[in-house]
Amino acid sequence: MMPPGEIPPVLGPWHLIASLWRHRELTWQFVWREIHLRHRGSRLGVIWALVNPLSMLALYYFVFGVIYDQKFGVLRDESRLDFALALFLGLSLFHVISETIGWAPALIASNPNFVKKVVFPLEILPVAKIGDAVFHFGVGLVLIVAGSAFGTTGLGWEWLWLPVLVLPLILMAIGLAWALASIGVFLRDLTQVTPFVTTAVLFASAVFYSPGKIRATPLAWEILKFNPLLQIIDISRHVLLWHGEMPWARLGYVYAIAACVMLAGGFFFVALRRSFAEVI
Repeated sequence: MMPPGEIPPVLGPWHLIASLWRHRELTWQFVWREIHLRHRGSRLGVIWALVNPLSMLALYYFVFGVIYDQKFGVLRDESRLDFALALFLGLSLFHVISETIGWAPALIASNPNFVKKVVFPLEILPVAKIGDAVFHFGVGLVLIVAGSAFGTTGLGWEWLWLPVLVLPLILMAIGLAWALASIGVFLRDLTQVTPFVTTAVLFASAVFYSPGKIRATPLAWEILKFNPLLQIIDISRHVLLWHGEMPWARLGYVYAIAACVMLAGGFFFVALRRSFAEVI
């Protein structure tokens, strides 16, 4: 028999998911805690959730949309608003992953008090941070939906596909967070590598341009076409903004990769968490 209130040992990734469900109220509390902490002390508060992505959009739009006069080349009469919406959607999806890569390696090591509490479910810490990132993604998404009403194709029913397209992104983010957070406890130099990795993922995910430009270089395409984030961004633009048909085969590939990443991250977290307290 286990002492009252003690959490059963976590045996595998599926037990992590069960633990998240069992502690769902605590997880929600930590999600709102992260949202509050991000803007604590600032005068604009949650308004920064709009100001930050819009400022990045303005910068990238000026460079790629005005100076380089880039277009995605899907719509026949693509306007600068169409380009800005596609760019903003790509950036918003990318930021969920880039933020995860940025904070995950130092997450467990920076919370020693939680690590030393035997009964505390550490697996909710990465999920709470991702919940914060998804919240801010949703804030920016409101602008994209509103702007699409004035775009060339207008606002269509295809936006109902949004949860289906965002779910694999969240699953991948959770898997990456679990893996990087657990490895970061033992390999502190990981935080020095993440800025380069984030930049590499940015340019490898066709955020600023059409994947067609990558296809022009067959060798690069043979590698980058397997990038699930590139596929999520491209499918989201194709379906949500340009009202194209859902590419089921590509979506199935994305879900398969997302499930594998989440399971692999869970295995890393479960295997390494036993030594967290000793190292920290």
